[in-house]
Amino acid sequence: MDPAPCPCGSGLRRQRCCALDLATLSPPDATAPVVPLLEQAEAALRDNDPAAAEIALCAALELAPGREDALFALHRLRRQQGRISAAETLLRRMVSINPNNFAATNELTLMLLGRGALAEAETHARNAIRIAPRNAQAHNLMGLVMTEANRALIGEYHYREVLRLLDRDDAVTLANLAWNLKTQGRIEEARLLYARSLDINPTVLQSVLGWARTEEADRKFPRALELVEQAEALAPGNQAVALTRATVLARQGETEAALARLSRLGEGNGLGPAELSEQGRLLDRLGRYPEAFAAYDAGKSRALELGARRYLDDAARDMAARLRGFFTERRLATLPRATTRTDTPQPIFIVGFPRSGTTLIEQTLSVHPRIAAGDELPFINDATHLAQRLFASPLTYPDALCELWMGDQREGLDLLRDHYLARVRQAGILREGARWFTDKMPLNETHLGLIHLMFPEAPIIHLLRHPLDVVLSVYSNHLTHGLFCAAELATTAKHYALIADLIAHYRANIPALRYHAVRYEDVVDHQEREIRALLGFIGEAFDPACLQFEKNQRYARTASYAQVTEKLYDRSRYRYRHYRSQLEPVLPLLAPIIERLGYTV
Repeated sequence: MDPAPCPCGSGLRRQRCCALDLATLSPPDATAPVVPLLEQAEAALRDNDPAAAEIALCAALELAPGREDALFALHRLRRQQGRISAAETLLRRMVSINPNNFAATNELTLMLLGRGALAEAETHARNAIRIAPRNAQAHNLMGLVMTEANRALIGEYHYREVLRLLDRDDAVTLANLAWNLKTQGRIEEARLLYARSLDINPTVLQSVLGWARTEEADRKFPRALELVEQAEALAPGNQAVALTRATVLARQGETEAALARLSRLGEGNGLGPAELSEQGRLLDRLGRYPEAFAAYDAGKSRALELGARRYLDDAARDMAARLRGFFTERRLATLPRATTRTDTPQPIFIVGFPRSGTTLIEQTLSVHPRIAAGDELPFINDATHLAQRLFASPLTYPDALCELWMGDQREGLDLLRDHYLARVRQAGILREGARWFTDKMPLNETHLGLIHLMFPEAPIIHLLRHPLDVVLSVYSNHLTHGLFCAAELATTAKHYALIADLIAHYRANIPALRYHAVRYEDVVDHQEREIRALLGFIGEAFDPACLQFEKNQRYARTASYAQVTEKLYDRSRYRYRHYRSQLEPVLPLLAPIIERLGYTV
């Protein structure tokens, strides 16, 4: 019998934890003898004795490892101790043992949502509704997940279901719905809902802060600061309040004041990951570059301490290898293509690594009356999961596309295309007079082969920016795209190089790819020339309004939302030069890509 504790950190032996065979669990009525241990744990927690509670819970789970109430109690204890990864592991076990456990499903969904694992959170949120279709909290979970996943109309539906099921106004739900409408650009409706929320309960910090951030996004900075003061009165010293105030001050150009606010907050219990990253960006703006990078480092370290996921290196390399192995010129020559529909607007795919300038280009194009803004649409990624089921294939994507050689699956790509377009319609992004809509989901370029098969005529605009600038900018933000590559500087560079090599493979093997590369630096230097060329590639006439993208009133749901409300500036161009020594460790990874793309160091 191995006495060693499980590496997951639960505190249980491995045989009673991650190596547990669920088929060997005793039926619930056979686990009654552990009830006294659970009562001991409960009494210890009431007496503020977590050590004694842990001993009792671990003893109970040694005897009855499938006991759900014991697992849930240990999960709560691990959360209180800040051992987030262990807490999540325990929840996952509960859901594996009993997929109909609503409480565990609810908690797991919220944890996954909190760390940005949206696809997995959606799986469990959907299951919560299957378990309890008339439960308001189940619909609230779906509202939260769909709003964060940029499926705002679906999220709106579920929030309105919450209100219908409650049969009354609820302050928190109204605030959640208001935030959802804000992401749709329906700012005035959001304001009205925030007002209703605060009329019901003026002490809900979430409502006050959400309203403040909505006003900040709408560039109503004095009103935003009024609401921040209200939030400060409710929660003095709160990090989220301080971060919101700093964000508003920074957008007003009061960088020193914003930095001072965050610095004072850090004198207490220290700053969280988001606050440290914002501190770094403020220091960068003031030219204090070594301090800025130290803040970025501290933010990443703090995030990992709090349970943020590390880069899924093996999964990334396996994915790239399978895509390169499948999408070869020889195989692509034998596969069908979807036909192009003429009864609905068509996608323009704006691809590029996060922080490469895709939001700038989307804001520019969506000023054009014939181009609607789609933002970050997850529907290509959905198609990669749908292919296996839709084609009844025993293989996973991309190999499931081999079914397209079968006589009864020759129109399979048309089905994937229609599923994508139906999701776009449901998302409510199409507008009157638009011939096109944009899809700028980060790292869609991972699936250029599938995009070409589904939409062979679609324009693909690839944003290029100096790789060191991209990696630095990703590192200064907390992003989950790219299998959590942004967790560390080295893994950010590693994933950048992996994707760059994959794009080179696609371009070499798909000669018919309708591809146009745009350099961020060229847009800064020669804006009109580049935008004219871009619109010409798409097939639309030049519109001078596209040169004033900062007047675009839509809310861009990305980390660049504030930058694209300013006129075109060049302060982010070759920003890496201020951080040469800090970026030196990743230069060997990026040097071949830098040379291939025509950049220098």
